Amino acid sequence: MFDLDRWREIFQSISKNKLRSALSGFTVAFAILLFTLLFGIGNGLQNTFKNEFAKDAMNSIYIWSNFTTKAYKGNQIGRRIQFKNDDFTFLKEKFGDKIQTISPRIQRSSEVVYKDEKDTYSIRGVYPGYYILESAEVTEGRFLNFRDINEKAKVVVIGRMVEKDLFGQLSAYGKQLNIGGIIYKVIGVFSDPGGDSDERYIYTPFSTMQRLYGNNGHVDEFGITYNPNLSIDAAIAFGNKMQRELKKKHNVSPDDQRGIGLNNYAEGNKEVSGMMVGLSILILVIGFGTLIAGVVGISNIMVYIVKERTKELGIRKAVGATPGAIVGMIMQEAIFITAISGYVGLMVGVGILKLVGPSLEKFFILNPSVSTPVVIGATVTLILAGLIAGYLPAKKAARIKPVVALSAD
Repeated sequence: MFDLDRWREIFQSISKNKLRSALSGFTVAFAILLFTLLFGIGNGLQNTFKNEFAKDAMNSIYIWSNFTTKAYKGNQIGRRIQFKNDDFTFLKEKFGDKIQTISPRIQRSSEVVYKDEKDTYSIRGVYPGYYILESAEVTEGRFLNFRDINEKAKVVVIGRMVEKDLFGQLSAYGKQLNIGGIIYKVIGVFSDPGGDSDERYIYTPFSTMQRLYGNNGHVDEFGITYNPNLSIDAAIAFGNKMQRELKKKHNVSPDDQRGIGLNNYAEGNKEVSGMMVGLSILILVIGFGTLIAGVVGISNIMVYIVKERTKELGIRKAVGATPGAIVGMIMQEAIFITAISGYVGLMVGVGILKLVGPSLEKFFILNPSVSTPVVIGATVTLILAGLIAGYLPAKKAARIKPVVALSAD
């Protein structure tokens, strides 16, 4: 491999046959380029799906009440179903073995003032575990705890954008906000993978909000994360059972789709998982097809190259070259051209993905990229295909007697 004379012969052969070498290299480079682009775009689509479902916990279930659309057990259509605190107790006692965390929620909009700055935000009264549902991360201070709930403390945790809007470059931690005429202390700031819109919420203890805004035991919604060890089908069945039991408790028809609503992320996960599997198979099929085309191309070129060099090989044998040396030279030249071309195709493909990546977001392709090991594996596959395709005719040509080889057309 490190024989200097051998490398000189290889470079001389390439320089004397520029078109042949260029065509060989182009075939490999183009195959790797297409492979990189296709896999990159496929991964970009997968990233889009993952990003959409990263905004909230993947094992989330939300249950809310609404107006009924069917008469049931003497109750008229249009009856307003109202959750209360006893529904919270009901869910915990009946389904506690499958619930990871649960939080009731009340939400209201209110004007929020800090000194001369003010704006309107959604205020959410929740329990301490609610940040898990939102996949929120506390960046300063802390989130709500059960002491805040028990004491009905006038404290809030605000989103990053609320802090930016009202405090500018200053830290909001420890400051006081006037929310609807009531003074609250900021005990924490959070960020949310859902982006700016999800970082414009303000969280306060559920008990505090219930007392200050009605004191009637009403609950707007329940947020639940189920045991992550549940399978997707089991999680879907679990959500449906909770909905049925709440309908039974509130005398809502089992066929009423609006009286008590439910959003179970397991159902979306099942659909997305199916789409991801289908997309992965499609990418593999297209990528495999691209590689097959490259293999066929490089194989044909290798067969042609060996046939074209039959006279040259005859001359080499006439001056004393062994069959092994001839075969080794052809194989080494093929590896060199394929490896260099594959690297060029990889670099061009990665460069194109980086260049056009931002503009593809409007087509729901997020951060298209491809892992280096995958492309290296594809390049090695092409190299092996070229070696196999070139070895047999090279071995056959190396066995030809010099006189026969020199007289070949």
